[in-house]
Amino acid sequence: MKTLHLPKTLGRIAALLAPSLFVIASAAAPGAAATKGMVKRSDLEIVDCLLPGQVRQLGNSSFLSQRRPIRTTASECSIRGGEYVAYDRADLQSALRIWMQAAESGDVEAQTNVGEIYERGMGVTPDYEAAAKWYQKAADKNYARALFNLGTMYEQGLGVPQDGLKALNLYRQAWGVPEDSIIFTSAAQREQEELRKELDAAIAEKDAQLGLLQKQLKDLQEQLAKQPAVEQTADNSSKEIEALKRWIAQLEQERRKSTERLAGIPKTRTPQGTTELAQLPPTADERTLQGMNFGRYYAIVIGNQNYQSIESLETPKYDAARAARILADRYGFTVSILEDANDITMLKAINDLNAVLKPEDNLLIYYAGHGARLQSGKSEAGYWLPVNADAPPKDTFWVPNEQITGHLGRLPAKRVLVVADSCYAGLLSTDPSYLFLNDKVTYSKDYIKFKLPKRARLLLSSGGDKPVLDEGSGGNSVFARAFLDELENNQGILSSPELFSRIRKRVEIAAQKNKFVQVPEFKSIKGAGHEVGDFFFVPRVRS
Repeated sequence: MKTLHLPKTLGRIAALLAPSLFVIASAAAPGAAATKGMVKRSDLEIVDCLLPGQVRQLGNSSFLSQRRPIRTTASECSIRGGEYVAYDRADLQSALRIWMQAAESGDVEAQTNVGEIYERGMGVTPDYEAAAKWYQKAADKNYARALFNLGTMYEQGLGVPQDGLKALNLYRQAWGVPEDSIIFTSAAQREQEELRKELDAAIAEKDAQLGLLQKQLKDLQEQLAKQPAVEQTADNSSKEIEALKRWIAQLEQERRKSTERLAGIPKTRTPQGTTELAQLPPTADERTLQGMNFGRYYAIVIGNQNYQSIESLETPKYDAARAARILADRYGFTVSILEDANDITMLKAINDLNAVLKPEDNLLIYYAGHGARLQSGKSEAGYWLPVNADAPPKDTFWVPNEQITGHLGRLPAKRVLVVADSCYAGLLSTDPSYLFLNDKVTYSKDYIKFKLPKRARLLLSSGGDKPVLDEGSGGNSVFARAFLDELENNQGILSSPELFSRIRKRVEIAAQKNKFVQVPEFKSIKGAGHEVGDFFFVPRVRS
């Protein structure tokens, strides 16, 4: 199975690096990063860790508190005296054992983690009904992450009846948006219109089917009535009549349910105008605007191009260099560049940010390189391939999406956006598409105020679960060219859904010119602590 970009020679690879950029990694020498500082790959992997209880003093008595579950690196878990499963981390029961006691005692974070474990399956077939049950327990206590996760279940119809409006309402609650908010009403109105069309079409289809079946039933009954009683006994017409009656009754029941559901769709007021982002002035201080604190901006930019054991690529280094320059110069990011990084370098760079990032900060991770996927039973796993990766199916050095998600979940930054330009990049998230996204929605100052306090873990990928083009124009891949052009030309505050809506059609058209189908995706990264937040690009004032 060839799980690579589709390379094409595109000429030079060049970079103009600003003072705020620096290259922090290169894996030209195999194993160099692995031995430096005695860092091992296993030390950097995220595990479900059960920490020992605390010795507490109450008056003259001492007691040991209940053991505490956390998600952390294997190294930190060992240092803190914790317990984790070292050689079977894909086992569902071992992961549940860590979190279940706290979940049963009512801890909303633990309940949500249990739901995520059931939903992902962790090496076994997912149990969506169990996942929805545990999400509901935490959602009943208004825990934002559980509300959002439960919304994704209703949007997809996993473990619960599929219901887009209920999903939208759960997203609204997780977001903290009042029902009369323009942001919610505009999205709800769109969803209601689509549902009405769908139900009207279903009812019309049932009416047509019922008309045909009732006519067929009438004809059979008349035909049977004309036959002598002896012949009726031996005729199969009576059996057909009974089958038709059952079919008609079933269709009538389905039509009745659709009619009741149509009647139950609530009415929402038509949203009025709002202040557009484009009307907000730029700011010399990229951290604040009109009293809103956007925090500091950091980026890790990975360009894996020269592979040791598999086919090398043409554009990742140039894509990464241009991305780093635009992020630093245009938006004030502090950027770290990883060129031709191995697995340890990639995971360590992300893990080390725990000592740098603060709760109000922003992190963008840009990855350009090979991607892969492996099928295991009914589940499928996606991977980023470091330059020391072996060819499939030997995945010893591959970096699984599950580990990337685990690291993103424990980073303190409020807002994290992963931009992945690789094959199968969409597998980093199994969430449905971003439901609030709409080309006609106006992203206002109110939108920013609602979104800023919420955690965001978002994925903008070059494609779904298929190969993508490693070619384009100007030395960039198709996706990178669209993404970086939009960032470079942008003049105002830019939200990630708006950025996605700008580049999606550009990528599809450019890919078609190469006789290729490529559809970018924008999703939340469930399991990493997403709470319906957003990521904002705030450009510097040009002197």
